[in-house]
Amino acid sequence: MSFIALDRPLAVFDLEATGLNPRTDRILELSVVRIPVKGPNATRTWLVNPGVPIPLETIAIHGISDEQVKSCPKFVDVADEIFDFFKGCDLGGFGIGRFDIPMLEEEFLRVGKFFDAKSRRQFDAQRIFHKREPRDLAAALRFYCGEELVDAHGAEADAVATLKVLEGQFGRYPDLPTDPDELDRLINERDPFFLDRDGKLRWLDGEITINFGKKKGAKLRDLVIEEPNYLKWILHGDFARDTKDVVRAALEGRWPAPPAVTPTSAPAEFNL
Repeated sequence: MSFIALDRPLAVFDLEATGLNPRTDRILELSVVRIPVKGPNATRTWLVNPGVPIPLETIAIHGISDEQVKSCPKFVDVADEIFDFFKGCDLGGFGIGRFDIPMLEEEFLRVGKFFDAKSRRQFDAQRIFHKREPRDLAAALRFYCGEELVDAHGAEADAVATLKVLEGQFGRYPDLPTDPDELDRLINERDPFFLDRDGKLRWLDGEITINFGKKKGAKLRDLVIEEPNYLKWILHGDFARDTKDVVRAALEGRWPAPPAVTPTSAPAEFNL
């Protein structure tokens, strides 16, 4: 590896998990390319049984299903060999500071190991990308239209430039849908089981559940009976109108019909 003057090994890695929360989600797959100071690279990949069901929406992203991992070792079973593979290495990856490193640190803590990422140099390709390739309106106008933005941050100039960028994007990407509904779905991807824009309420097991804070996972139907004051707090709090509309309707006994299929919280069969 000639483009970085390494004085110790570099471990470039990526992982897939059951979700995005390092404290509650679990690693499913980890792949590491270990680049020594001298000699050939070594690559290792581990597929791990997380011990919890994999959400449907997560399976849709990485394609790893409960069936694929049910006979795989758990993280605790392979923690030592993973830990040793990273030993003495600096770290590399894409977006590792926001996701991969925190997830790996938490997994090691659960099995009694301290993965000291702070003492290692970190080469995050995403951060270099963001620093060297700005993603602001001026850069977009230059890329799609070959123009320089004049009077940046003037509202009218920015609005006109944005319209030019949109037109330029359709010229560059002929496969972009021209149907407004299709275009909206493409741009604004969201969990299909959210009931509101911000995802505070979510379908689970055929029921509307709270999807944030200390009540996460609680059924709205149960809260109507047992903790109506919590729901009144939502109605008077800083929440989006559509969130409040669903809560208000529930307090009044009006419930939407659930989708034909919703995620489940029931444990899948695992080799635990």
